[in-house]
Parts: sequence; structure tokens; C-alpha cells
Amino acid sequence: MKEKNQIRLTSTEIAQLWAQYLSDSASQCILLYFLEKVEDEEIKPIIEYAAKLSSRHIQEIANILTEEKHTLPQGFKVEDDVNLTAPRLYSDTYVLQFIHQMSKIGLTSYAASLSSTVRKDITDYYKSCLVDTMTLFEMSKDTLLTKGLYVRSPYFPNLDHVDLVEKQSFIWDLFGEKRPLTAIEASNLYANTQRNALGIATLMGFSQVAKSKDVTQFFIKGIEIAKKHVQLFSEKLAESDIPIAVSWAVEVTNVTSHVFSEKLMMYYVATLNALGIGFYGTGIAQSPRIDLGVMYNKMSVQVQMYSEDGANIMIKNKWLEQPPLASDRKELANKNNQS
Repeated sequence: MKEKNQIRLTSTEIAQLWAQYLSDSASQCILLYFLEKVEDEEIKPIIEYAAKLSSRHIQEIANILTEEKHTLPQGFKVEDDVNLTAPRLYSDTYVLQFIHQMSKIGLTSYAASLSSTVRKDITDYYKSCLVDTMTLFEMSKDTLLTKGLYVRSPYFPNLDHVDLVEKQSFIWDLFGEKRPLTAIEASNLYANTQRNALGIATLMGFSQVAKSKDVTQFFIKGIEIAKKHVQLFSEKLAESDIPIAVSWAVEVTNVTSHVFSEKLMMYYVATLNALGIGFYGTGIAQSPRIDLGVMYNKMSVQVQMYSEDGANIMIKNKWLEQPPLASDRKELANKNNQS
């Protein structure tokens, strides 16, 4: 306690806690809706566990920020941002895939947060988040495997010797026949295909229940972008005779009544866009083949432009919360000169 009273939160710690509060308050709304609609008794405990984690994280972050005299983000509230009595929008299979993907993303983000914390209580908090999310990851993965729903990444031949790169064409062969994909290149293409396929299903549901024309059209545009990206990823995998066929579009029902607030859905898509750009950046960094880097760069620009369209909609409707900013010293100084 003495350390907490003496050491202020760093900008990194504030940024992470602020962003996680928003994320968990959004997740809580979505998970409680899923919990109301779930029919599969094997999937229900997983949703309950995920919802419990989100609720606990919200309270723990609120305690930390309040003690530090920081204003809490508005975030999202069940009473404002989700209709728990609405009909089922997604199947239990989609929900299980959704939670599994979110747990994988959570492991990555919590590890990054943990590695940049300084204060002991914040470090301990993210350590507990990692442990809890590892449990959620295993629960969702094991259930997917049990139900035969887990889509494994491509298999490669067993290694029986070591090769060294001898030609620049390993990297620079932009035209003509390409060398086969490396394991890490195939892994990234596969993972990005899966994430986009799940994104397509998510946006289909969102587009059906959105009420504003500009929001609906925004979601439809996102579906088309994601479909194109899935097609391009699949083509690259097919070049190395690696087949992949994954789609969760059939897991979306025909419901069109109000389910989630447009503010919540737009926030969620903005988060997916940011994550997508990050994953594409990883694809660039881990793909020696230049054509893959060029492809990822073009996709990143496309997602960035799409994200800007979304941000404009959120700003117009006053749905976009401003993250913590550094002090504007010039503005503070000029206040003394105002008549």
C-alpha cells in the first residue's frame, strides 16, 4: 500500500488500464447477451467464466483508477448497450469461436501490458489476467476439440535435414513462380483467414440489427473488405497447395430486431480494425517473401481508410471517447493571456 501511495501510474499503465476498461465493459455486454441465449450446456460454463472475468476486471480497474483520482471512462453499460431480451443473433458455435479468438488476443495483449508495467500492484494484476485468460483459452480450445469444431493450422512435412538460403529469390522473387511458403508465412496467412472469416460473421449480424443507414453501410463495406482479404489469403495458401475453407456466416440467424447499441458495435469494429492492422504488421515482419509484404501493406492501408470512415461516424454521433492526453502546455500558458 505504501508503494501505491508513493508511485504514480506511468502513462503506459494509464493507457493500458483505460483501454482495458473500455474493452471489458463492451465484452460484458456481449457476453451477458450470449449467456442469455446459450442452449449448449457444454458452452454455457465457458461464457459464464468469461463474463465473470470481464466483471471482475472492470471492478479492479475502477478501484485502481479511482484510488489514483482518475476519472473512469464512460465505457458501456448493459442497460444502455444491449437488449438481453432480443432473439438469438448468433449460434452457440459462433459464440464458442468468438470466445476462443478473444482469449487468444487477450493472452497477447495482457503479455504486452505485463511486460511494460512498473508498479507491483499493476504487475500482479496483469499476471492474474494472464492466468485467468489461459484458463479461458484452454476451456474454449478443449471444447472446440471435443465438438470437432477446431480448425487446425496447416500441417507441414517432417524436417529431415537443415537447408540454408542460397538465392536472393527466396526474398525478392516478385514476379514469376514463387517459392513455397515458409511455416511462419503459412501460419500467419491461416490465422488472418480465420480472424477475417469470424469478422465477416460478426459484421453480418451487426449489419442486420443496425438501424442507421450510414452504420449499416459501414458494416456492409467491412464485410466486402474482409471477404476480399480471405480470398487473397486463400489464394496465397493455394499457391503452395495448402487448402483452407473456413466460414462462420451460417452461424448468423435472420434476426433484425435491436440487439446491441450502434455505439457498442462501432466500438467493437474499431477494435477489430486496430487488431487487424497489428496482425498484418506481424505478417509483414515475419514474411521474407516480398509479395506477401506488398499484399499485407495494401491491406493495412485499406483497413486504415475503413477505420477512418468508422471514426468519422463515431465522432459525428459522439460515440468516441478521447483517450488520456498529455498536458497542452501552450494552451495552459495562453490562459493567463486571455482578456
